[in-house]
Amino acid sequence: MSARSRGGWLEAPSLSGRRARYGVFFATYLYQGLIAGFSLTALANHLAARGVPASEVGFHFALAGLPWTLQPILWGPLVDRSAHLRMGRRRPFAVAAILGCHAVVALMLLLDAEQIGLLGLAFLVHSLFASLLDTACDRMIMDHVPAAELGRVSACTRAGFVAGTSLSAAVFGWTLAAYGLAASLAGLLACGILASLPMLLVREAPGDALVDFGRRGPPPRRVPFPRFLRRLGLALRRKRALQLLALCFGLDGALGLFELPFSIDLLQGRGWDPAALSRLQAGLAFVSGTAGAFAIGLWSDRAGPVRPLRLLLLASAATFVLAGILIAAGLLGSAAPLILALTNALPGLLIVALMPALLQASRGRAGAATQFEVYMAAMNLGSVTGTVLAGWLAPVMPLAVLSAAVAAVFLGAFLLVGRGDLLAPRG
Repeated sequence: MSARSRGGWLEAPSLSGRRARYGVFFATYLYQGLIAGFSLTALANHLAARGVPASEVGFHFALAGLPWTLQPILWGPLVDRSAHLRMGRRRPFAVAAILGCHAVVALMLLLDAEQIGLLGLAFLVHSLFASLLDTACDRMIMDHVPAAELGRVSACTRAGFVAGTSLSAAVFGWTLAAYGLAASLAGLLACGILASLPMLLVREAPGDALVDFGRRGPPPRRVPFPRFLRRLGLALRRKRALQLLALCFGLDGALGLFELPFSIDLLQGRGWDPAALSRLQAGLAFVSGTAGAFAIGLWSDRAGPVRPLRLLLLASAATFVLAGILIAAGLLGSAAPLILALTNALPGLLIVALMPALLQASRGRAGAATQFEVYMAAMNLGSVTGTVLAGWLAPVMPLAVLSAAVAAVFLGAFLLVGRGDLLAPRG
């Protein structure tokens, strides 16, 4: 299928078009959200309701997160050092990853809900393909999205993922209880195919073919893999890169430090219904991750990433100070919904303001995708570390003190972001 069809109305759009970019990246992250909402929320709750121990469910589905932690090593160098094919340089990886994802979900139709180990293994394999898709998408954003649109594209990715997660958890939580695993997986596969169509039907550049895995031009001169890693290591050892890594790790680590003890206190100490808490958290995430994300993305494109990010960090620090005051005053019971809103809505928007800065700090380098994925891995590692620390600190440290500690981290990040050229386009 050539890049130019004889009939103009049959010509596939490309990522050179603004609407195509927004639609493709929103839909691709919508797909990832659909899978996450199904596996991490709907299916996990379904298995727990059937009497499967929480430790067993957590272990098998935690394995599915392993490829995301190893993403910079697994896929970053492969995508960064790829040859230029007739259908584009990055999109072939996205298409192959999507087909692999759908094949894994289709094979899961052969499994029963009792086969927890095989389900966990299937989601692990799916995560391998999904993390490749994510890496390819990130590199396409660097290659094809102008700097003035990075905020809006960041909002599209965030909104797509949040919308997919919320809708999937709600819909498939119901279908699993009413119709069982096979019917739910069939519905997930159908929804996933629809969500992946934009990426399958778009061209990476106007001159690219829609489907053609043949090489364009002579074989490229690739940087040897050891030299590629040395260059990446040198880039990440620079002061600016280390500060960005610390920023990514610290922000998600601080949030993880508070979220788990707060939820446990509501469920065990205040008698909250788990379903009610999940609905409230999902609703807050949906509102902030859609309307809020687009507002922050548009603001970032107009004002640059520094001002929105600094104000969000300062506002987030203030919300945790206020939450700590309410908790210390003994108002946790009556003010719990307000505290939940304060500590979820604004911090959830930080990634929308931070992502354009990280993309600009990474783009233009030979290892751009790998470097960006290292920043994302630092955020994931921070979240895991914060949650682990919270489990140790919760029995000995009052919730109000934890809230103050989170506020201090956000305030420190506010001061760090305002220094020098930390968030300049190149570094």
